[in-house]
Formats: sequence, C-alpha cells, structure tokens
Amino acid sequence: MSKKPEGGASGVSSAGPGVATVPLGAEPLLIRGERSFLLVAKAASRFTLCIETPDDEYCETVDPDDLIAVSMPEGGPLEQARMMLELVRRYHIPLVVLPKDHPGSKRLSMVVSVAPEILLACDIRRGTHPEQHLLCSSAEFSGLSLAGIPGGVTIKNLPPGAKVKYLDAEKSSADKQQ
Repeated sequence: MSKKPEGGASGVSSAGPGVATVPLGAEPLLIRGERSFLLVAKAASRFTLCIETPDDEYCETVDPDDLIAVSMPEGGPLEQARMMLELVRRYHIPLVVLPKDHPGSKRLSMVVSVAPEILLACDIRRGTHPEQHLLCSSAEFSGLSLAGIPGGVTIKNLPPGAKVKYLDAEKSSADKQQ
C-alpha cells in the first residue's frame, strides 16, 4: 500500500470551481469534517446487492466503478465505518431500509449508500430512503455529491475545511476512539 500525504489525497485535480477528481483504487477515501465523516470506496467488483424494505425486496447490479459510501453524521469510530463498508463491498450484505418514522431510525449511527452517484443531504430521515443515490449526512456535508468514474471519484461541493485523505488500513484498527 502506498503512503499518501497526511494533509490530503495525492493526485487530486480540480475539474472546475467546486469540483475535484481524486484517484481511487482499493484504499477507501476518508472525507472528514469538524464533527462528522464520510468513508468512500469503489465497489471493485460486479455483484448483486439486495435492498430490503418493509414491503419488498429488490436487487440492483453494482458495477466495479460504483461507490459505496458510509456516512456517520455525528462522527464515531472510524473502524466501525470501515467494517460496514467491507461488509457491503466484500461480503455483499443486504441493505435494510427502515419505514418512515421507525423508532430505530434515530439510533442509527451510520448509514450506507451504493450507487454510481451519491448526493448527501441533512434534511432526510435515516433509514427512509431506498433510493441509493441519496444519503443522510450532517449539515456540514449537505449538498456534497460523489460520482464514481474509471480510476477515481469526482467530488462536488466539498465544504471549506473538510479534509480528504486515503484511509491507511494499518492505522484504521488503532483509530477506534474517533
């Protein structure tokens, strides 16, 4: 695994105002704000992902350049988000969508989205959106969008002060207190 600079992802290029393209291979990308973070990785293989709703199950094809994003709107353990990401990416666990006003929604510390493009929003309830292009976030990441492209990810509307870096797998297991 290559060592990347701590201050940001190497190879970041600007594709215009408010748009950055970041190379993305096997290592997840960590986007950290003041109080929350987002962990993003490529699916890396083609697989079928099942989405379980209160009334139905539907399955979608995930392509290698699609993104898997884990949002932790209040922050929390980075290792927990990394495990969730790998449960989806490597083991293809189904995603469960809770019904609107489900009491468990407010206890979800993290939410997951799998799609070619993902839009983050803070004004949605956790667990109510089977549409995989929409992901609950903190207010600091609301409006941020991600798009998987061959060899990387395009990030739009990255908030000022947000840090973007590659997650070092060797360090992540010792990062449990974050």
